[in-house]
Amino acid sequence: MKGGLTILREMANTLPPSEKKLADYILENPEDSIMLTALSLGKESGTSSAAVIRLCKSLGLKGFQELKIRVAGDLQEQTGYGYRDIEPNDKTENLIEKMTSNTIQTIKETVDMMRESDLESAADALSKAKSIVIIGFGASYIAAKDAEQKFTRIDKFVQAFSDVHMGATAIANKGPDDVVVGISFSGKTKQVIDLLELAKQKNVKTIGITKTGKSPVSNITDIQLHTSAAKEATFRSGATSSRMAQLHVIDILLMVIASNEYEEIIQHLDETREAITALKQR
Repeated sequence: MKGGLTILREMANTLPPSEKKLADYILENPEDSIMLTALSLGKESGTSSAAVIRLCKSLGLKGFQELKIRVAGDLQEQTGYGYRDIEPNDKTENLIEKMTSNTIQTIKETVDMMRESDLESAADALSKAKSIVIIGFGASYIAAKDAEQKFTRIDKFVQAFSDVHMGATAIANKGPDDVVVGISFSGKTKQVIDLLELAKQKNVKTIGITKTGKSPVSNITDIQLHTSAAKEATFRSGATSSRMAQLHVIDILLMVIASNEYEEIIQHLDETREAITALKQR
């Protein structure tokens, strides 16, 4: 596991004072921090062992041991592309390199923060679902439509909505055998929150795909999948990096399901491919 330093950097400014102080200490002294106990780390950082426990909870981690393992994983891999902003009148070759670098960095950080158990739980829920409703607004709707297309190809009944009324209409008829997925980079999109709350009232299982950290969406969903809190360029053309991270999470979910149901999924993919090929030949 990796991603400890990324999570700390991205969430440091949202933490209470004592937890932020502790996060800053770990970021400045990662090698020393992973060798300490919670009690020792609290003393060295001028906080307390209780602050260490609270920090891990705020970061959405299972405990201090997971944080240390993730930070240790980061230290073993100290290379990174880094985020780079575009400049006025930038050369095309620079823009190509910068956009590619930003996308690679976002996907790398997203993968580093992933928890296999959450992915497996989400894949299992989607695989068993009688129907799936995916909610997304703005750039997140692009990811929702991508998921709709891909899961339809493997014979799942999926609907993607960016209209709150249509989404509410669909969810109103769902129940415990269905799944609602809410996609929101910020985790604060009001329409997504409203529809997820409606799903909870109907006892529908819910999955949230948001940037890392606590948010209204992650607080109300049964299963949380996180992407990196991507640093977008000044000109945020369609939330470029965050959209790519969302698409990557969806692709991984699809592959987990495909691996678990290999023969059946291959058959569905072959049948849909043959149907499309036949239409092209007419």
